[in-house]
Amino acid sequence: MHIFRSKYFYSTLLLLTVEIGIAKFHFNPFVRGFLGDVLVILLLYSFLKIFIKNNVFKIAMSVMVFAYFVEFLQLFKLAEKLQIHSEILLTILGSVFDTYDLVAYFLGFLLILLIEKTILKNEDNKNISL
Repeated sequence: MHIFRSKYFYSTLLLLTVEIGIAKFHFNPFVRGFLGDVLVILLLYSFLKIFIKNNVFKIAMSVMVFAYFVEFLQLFKLAEKLQIHSEILLTILGSVFDTYDLVAYFLGFLLILLIEKTILKNEDNKNISL
């Protein structure tokens, strides 16, 4: 695995661990309901970047659009209509539409762009100094 993409592998593991911790230990509503949603965007992005080398913006945008899609499915009560009772599936799909989730996803998207810009800038500076 290329060193560049291994960062995404380790980021995915770290973010997955944090997300499981947030879900398992039921942190306060801000952490569980908002920060967890910001981090899930980073988690999905990091996972995809393990396999896809380029297209930072397109991948970040795709992750955000996917999250928005899942959130809008909640508006139409998909989990209820499919009679899903599994706690794990309900955690993944969600069951309540919340506009603050859309804000959290957008902040996650912006955070990805900021982090990637910083990483790419630092890597460019390393290449110049060599």
